[in-house]
Amino acid sequence: MSRRCQLTGRKANNACAVSHSNRHTNRLQHVNLQSKRIWWAAGNRWVKLKLSTKAIKTLEFKGLDAMAKEAGINLNHY
Repeated sequence: MSRRCQLTGRKANNACAVSHSNRHTNRLQHVNLQSKRIWWAAGNRWVKLKLSTKAIKTLEFKGLDAMAKEAGINLNHY
């Protein structure tokens, strides 16, 4: 699986590493991804997702069903 948040779709950002001599080389800024087991009340079971930390914070506010509907994913497959 790619390094992408399953609910928000966040992925790596292209950036430059700048040395002391101000030389720019390409690098990637990866998303802070965590594997989490989240209780899905509607399905009455645990769902294992790979989420960014920003998505985990938003998940506590919005809820799993609302975020899955926005992302267009079916939680029965996870």
